[in-house]
Amino acid sequence: MAGLHTVSHPSTLARAHVRRIGLDDLRFALWKGWDDFVAMPTHALFLIAIYPVAGVLIAAATFENGLVPLLFPLASGFALLGPFTAIGLYEMSRRREQGRDIGWINAYAPLTGRSAKAVGGVALALTLLFVAWLTAAMALYWALYGEARQDSVLGFLQEVLTTPRGWALIVVGNLVGAAFSLIALAISAVSFPLIIDRGTDAGTAIATSVALVQENSGTMVIWGLIVAGLLVLGMLPLFVGLALALPILGHATWHLYRRAVAP
Repeated sequence: MAGLHTVSHPSTLARAHVRRIGLDDLRFALWKGWDDFVAMPTHALFLIAIYPVAGVLIAAATFENGLVPLLFPLASGFALLGPFTAIGLYEMSRRREQGRDIGWINAYAPLTGRSAKAVGGVALALTLLFVAWLTAAMALYWALYGEARQDSVLGFLQEVLTTPRGWALIVVGNLVGAAFSLIALAISAVSFPLIIDRGTDAGTAIATSVALVQENSGTMVIWGLIVAGLLVLGMLPLFVGLALALPILGHATWHLYRRAVAP
C-alpha cells in the first residue's frame, strides 16, 4: 500500500502499531467482506440470525409496553453492540484466510479460549456505553416531554416531525447519538479482531483501536458512516436486511484490521 508507514509512541509500546489507511483500504475491506460472505453465506446467516430476530423482539416489546419513544434509541443503540455480535464472523474470516476449517462449530472459539476474558472486557465496555446511550436518550425525552406517553408510532412521528420540541429531539438526539457512536467506533474499530488474532488483553486492544482512529480520523469517520448507513438500510425492512449487512460488515472489519494494524 502506497505511502504506508507505522505509527508508534514510546508511552504505549505494549499496543500494536497502526498504519495510515485511506479510502482504497475501505473499498478493499468491503470487497473482501463481500467475498467472504459469498464463500460462507450459510455460516454467516446462521451466525448473525440472532441479530435481526433480537431487533424484531425489541420492536415488539416496545410497542406492547407503550415505549414508542424508546424504539429509535434501542434500534440505533443496539448497533453499538454490533462489533461483539460479529465475533464469529471475524473468526470465520481469519480461518478462511489461513486455509483452516471454516465450519460454524469453530466460529465462537474466541469466547471459550484464551481470549474469552479480553473479549468479555471489551463487550462490557460496549454494553455500558449502550446503557449510557439509553439513559441519555430517555433523559432528553423526559426533559422535552415530561411524563407524556406515546402509544402510537404514527402519532409520535407526527409529534416529532411537526413541532419545535420534536425538532429539538431530533437534532439534539442525533448529536448525542453521534457522540456515542464515535466512542463506540474508537473502542471497537479493531479491538475484537486484534484479540482474536493475537490474544491481547482488553486494555491493549482498546488502546490500539483508539490509536487507529486518532491516526486516521477522517478515514475512520467515513468508515463509521458506511457502517451506520448499511445498518440503517438493514433495519428498515423489519431488521431482516441485517442478515445481509451485518455479515458483510463483520468480514470487512476483519480485513480492515489486517490492513490497518501492522503484524
